[in-house]
Amino acid sequence: MIRSVLQSGSRVARGTGFARHLARAFSSAQAEDLVITDRCVAQLKRVATQNECLRLAVEGGGCSGFEYKMSLDSEVKSDDKVFEKDGVKVVVDETSFEFVKGATVDFADELIRSAFRIVKNPIAEKGCSCGTSFAVKMD
Repeated sequence: MIRSVLQSGSRVARGTGFARHLARAFSSAQAEDLVITDRCVAQLKRVATQNECLRLAVEGGGCSGFEYKMSLDSEVKSDDKVFEKDGVKVVVDETSFEFVKGATVDFADELIRSAFRIVKNPIAEKGCSCGTSFAVKMD
């Protein structure tokens, strides 16, 4: 699947040419789910309406090669993976999910900003200081 994603020129794969390395990185990811923290649940309950969920996507870009995009969405598509905890939902399209398998969705409330974020992504090697961009491990 990874090779076909990269060859298709999708948003995630655009501009990348290292399918072999990505396939190895993905196969080494242990977990098949997303972990949703209690802080993420609490914030979603504060900001989302009853039929909204947090949509997570991965796109090519950012200072490290890939970047996380998060938004509230009221539509769940047929190819979305849906993760639920305590009445809230996080949805990820099938292609983006390959880049976040086993990661944790959190909410950080810091002095300089408050935002949903991805932490402990098993395939991310490094990221930028803002936490929205990451590079894939090249084992």
